[in-house]
Amino acid sequence: TEAASRDGLVHPLGIPVATGSFFPYVVSLGTVVQVLVLPVTGSVADRSPRKRELLAAFAYVGALATAAMFFLAGDRYLLGGALFLVANTALGMSVVVYNSFLNDIATPDERDRVSARGWAIGYLGGGLLLALNLGLFLGHDTLGLSTGYAVRICLLSAGIWWAAFTLIPLRRLRNRTPLDVEGGRALTAGFAQLGRTIASLRQRPRTLLFLAAFLLYNDGIQTVIALASVYGAKELKLGQTVLISTILIVQFMAFAGALLLGRLARRLGAKRVLLGSLVVWTLVLVVAYNLRAGAALQFYLLGAAIAIVLGGSQALSRSLFSQLVPRGREAEYFGFYEISDKGTSWIGPLVFGLALQLTGSYRSAIVSLVAFFVAGFFLLLGTDVRKAVVEAGNPVPDRI
Repeated sequence: TEAASRDGLVHPLGIPVATGSFFPYVVSLGTVVQVLVLPVTGSVADRSPRKRELLAAFAYVGALATAAMFFLAGDRYLLGGALFLVANTALGMSVVVYNSFLNDIATPDERDRVSARGWAIGYLGGGLLLALNLGLFLGHDTLGLSTGYAVRICLLSAGIWWAAFTLIPLRRLRNRTPLDVEGGRALTAGFAQLGRTIASLRQRPRTLLFLAAFLLYNDGIQTVIALASVYGAKELKLGQTVLISTILIVQFMAFAGALLLGRLARRLGAKRVLLGSLVVWTLVLVVAYNLRAGAALQFYLLGAAIAIVLGGSQALSRSLFSQLVPRGREAEYFGFYEISDKGTSWIGPLVFGLALQLTGSYRSAIVSLVAFFVAGFFLLLGTDVRKAVVEAGNPVPDRI
């Protein structure tokens, strides 16, 4: 706001933009950049003999950009937008490479368990940092810190946390010789392979069907997580204490939820458990629609239900997709997976916003998201995962 003119506008590159619109525009631009960059990142990573070093480079660029947000003060909104774009893009690139290591470190029958543990530990670590940062933010007056300075310290801590925990996979992961790599440098060969990968995906309708299912239900998941607090505040009239404590409950219980669904997948198969989690997501939205205002206890219980299926549905989606990836092309395919994860994350909020605008009701807006889970459920149900695994040239796990 310090950079805004009297009419409430900022002028990046001379373009008048409302102060409240600047960040959403940057987020949208970041989505476009990831859609363009992530598939190429995967193609290059698969052709590089130094995939581990690529993971380090992307992660540390993102961590440095995040930590550098500590210096955002006054009217440095353009610097903030640039740092966000760098950090967000580097995050997507590092996750593509990171996910592609799953097939290297786990056999087909181990991937559900390994993926679930990875997501569980991620939620535990994120929850710890969130708790520390919330404590700092809520107690900033006691510590003699301004609100802005406390936020800047939180951003710095996030960058340091990211950088520090990146050391763990870097110490244990090992590079492997790329498979089926044609001549040329990794970058130029990666661009050439990208076209061939798109063509090959057209010949794998079952893999495309899974990606379509994932696009829909994951968009629903991300929208629920992003807008649950808005629903709680605007429609249920819940206070900040209830909303913040619910966020912490979700973070820490998602740790247990990921492990639980990982164990169930070993007995029932990842697809069945994933379908069951989508049923739970649908029920959560129906219950949320019927909650009365001020129902804090019910909101806590709803948060706990979300937490149980949150980490598990994400973990099993990743491990199930890993079975559909041809050997030696893991990062390529996970590049498209990440696009389905982040590149279309605007659809759910758009549907939520349109439903709110047309009905004037947050209850109608939240229940409109049921469509994402129902459509995703039936697309996943119709995906013959076993045949997709065979088409990818992979051994079929005992349970899938």
